[in-house]
Amino acid sequence: MTAERIDEETPLIANSNVNNDNKRKRQRTPTPLPKMQISILLLLQICEPITSQSIYPYINQLVSELDITNGDERSVGYYAGLIESLFFVAESMTVLQWSRASDYMGRKPVLLIGLAGSMISMMLFGLSKTFWALVISRCLTGFLNGNVGVMKSTIGDLTDSTNRAEGVSMLPVVWSLGATLGPLLGGTFARPHERFPTIFTAPFWKEYPYFLPCVVSVAYVFVAFLITLFMFKETIPKKRRSRILSRSSSYSGSDSELNSQHQSRNGPIPLRELFIYRVLLSVSNYVALAFLNIAFNALLPLFLAMPLDIGGLNLPPSAIGYVMGAYGATTGLFQFFCFAKINRALGERRVFLTGMMALPVIFSIFPLISLVAQKWGMNAFVWGLLGLILLLAVLMDMAYGAIFMYITASPPTKSALGATHGLSQTSASIARAIGPAMSTSLFSLSVQENWLGGYAVYLFFGVLSLGSLVLARQLPEEVWDEAEEEED
Repeated sequence: MTAERIDEETPLIANSNVNNDNKRKRQRTPTPLPKMQISILLLLQICEPITSQSIYPYINQLVSELDITNGDERSVGYYAGLIESLFFVAESMTVLQWSRASDYMGRKPVLLIGLAGSMISMMLFGLSKTFWALVISRCLTGFLNGNVGVMKSTIGDLTDSTNRAEGVSMLPVVWSLGATLGPLLGGTFARPHERFPTIFTAPFWKEYPYFLPCVVSVAYVFVAFLITLFMFKETIPKKRRSRILSRSSSYSGSDSELNSQHQSRNGPIPLRELFIYRVLLSVSNYVALAFLNIAFNALLPLFLAMPLDIGGLNLPPSAIGYVMGAYGATTGLFQFFCFAKINRALGERRVFLTGMMALPVIFSIFPLISLVAQKWGMNAFVWGLLGLILLLAVLMDMAYGAIFMYITASPPTKSALGATHGLSQTSASIARAIGPAMSTSLFSLSVQENWLGGYAVYLFFGVLSLGSLVLARQLPEEVWDEAEEEED
């Protein structure tokens, strides 16, 4: 059915009826989740953090071995940040198109294309010997992989207003699992001829010391590809896709007629209809979180890898992988066992605010760790402060589950769910493209120019984190009521 339009001229009794309808809708018995389909989607969700974050433990060492740095380790941040950002630059250019294409082609073909693209680009990355080869392979990863937006649209297909929160809340958990596996794989299998000299004796492994972690990542994606190919069922029926294509080709009337058709039919809507307050507010907060989070994720391995005298901790790739893997594992376990309980107790707004408030504290601890390490070396206090950063980052990651609730409830109609997630992922990808390059470049600039003793980068992101709290406070106390599901 068509959702009623409410404005200032609508009688108060109509508002009362709508509120009663919303209450009845929230009181419905939750629909059981399609466990097999959801499980496959969660399996696919792990692929992106594995492929995007497995390079973090060794990327700084890889860049330092290229001839572009001329032996100056202070410039590593520029090039490492660029490589880390390119994935999200490319993804931001295509993720909305992939999301909208899945409305016509179906979710399954687009998911398979994304998985195949990830495998090809990761293999090329492992075989790259020059800076520009790394750039090209990293761009391909983003261009060919629009799965992050399509998967959230598929979650919308598989759930309804009674169980969607349960389905969406699992996404940060499996992302954390991927964020655990990715760095562990990268740190463990990088330079295998040195770590496992009795096994990897062939000259190939010395020639391509970072190929093995890429192959291991590709192996997981390949298994996910096969499971999707043979076991995943298309969530958009062929008849519905045919109707969408037919309606799209027949939209030649006025804007008012076009809007009317979209409101009464379950098909894609024009992007301009997404620019309403609650969509923009939800997406803006998601972008702020994604930007600051990816800046932290890029700074952490750089901080751990750089020498003590330029503000780092001088840890090897294997240790960096273990630190980041511990962070991912802790986040995953905490989200799985505690997020739902905390969310019910505090509500989405307070959970989101708590996560955002952890960020300025995180950025303020970095220079303290550096100062202590430079004066007394890597002692227990340094490791304790590093552990505190990781615990605060776990609290920060809770904010993702909360903001996903707002985004999922924000579209003006159910047919706009895919486009809304496409818009949010495009915006977040742009932020994630800027974040690593900006944070690592500011790290290098702070050190080279001795801004605030080399710690200006942390002040900059600390101030931005405080500013993001102003935006977060604009969210309503409770998540908006979802638009009613239209009938064909």
